[in-house]
Amino acid sequence: MSRGGEMVYIPDDSDFSSFRDQCESLEGWHCRYNKAGVTVWSQGQEESCTVQKIKTRISCKDVPAETLYDVLHDTSYRKKWDSNMIETYDIGRLTVNADIGYYSWKCPSPLKNRDFVTLRSWLPLGNDYMIINYSVKHPNYPPRKDFVRAVSLQTGYLIKANGDGACVLYYLTQVDPRGSLPKWVVNRVSQFVAPKAMKKIYKAGLKYPEWKRKHDPEYKPWVYPEQNTLPSVSLAELSVQHADSLENIDETGLPEDHLSTSDHEA
Repeated sequence: MSRGGEMVYIPDDSDFSSFRDQCESLEGWHCRYNKAGVTVWSQGQEESCTVQKIKTRISCKDVPAETLYDVLHDTSYRKKWDSNMIETYDIGRLTVNADIGYYSWKCPSPLKNRDFVTLRSWLPLGNDYMIINYSVKHPNYPPRKDFVRAVSLQTGYLIKANGDGACVLYYLTQVDPRGSLPKWVVNRVSQFVAPKAMKKIYKAGLKYPEWKRKHDPEYKPWVYPEQNTLPSVSLAELSVQHADSLENIDETGLPEDHLSTSDHEA
């Protein structure tokens, strides 16, 4: 996502507009799954040597767009619904609508667990809300021995209000999980995992208002920037995280059928 591939920058209106267009366009996308209100598309060849873009859409009845936007921002609440997460925290802020954050998640054995450091930016636009990120390097958060550092080339959410108290959520991602997994395995697994993840977010949205009433209900620094107490981070401290600069971890010996079915219960 970074311009020219080298410079770290904060996304502007044109980047958000481009992201929204990708979410809403069907041109060049292949439908891989369409069931129970969830659709998954991919762009690129499954057997390719590069990781595909995966796009997922879910209709969320009884969840207003602004509620889902809060859910996706609220790191305290994430611990309640994201069972794959090991740890997440905000590192520092760049502007009123951009920050640097850390996220790590569990992978099925014998894979090693993964983590990210990303530059995240967000923009409410009328009844639409967008959150996008890409991977960066921060000098104080280098790759750790107990995780494989994965790379988000581009990941984000588009939440569109859809009538009274309902919304549509799009999730678009292109992530290189590194390690030594063949790209076709990554592409296939991503298509299975996506619907399950979307349903989790939807359920989290249904339960959020009640949870938030009991947990610092007025605290929403993503809506009220004056509440943000994170230390400032300078763009000069950051550089783009390129996948090819990271060590490949040997994860051979993983049976193909285990990979293709591990999250199939979506």
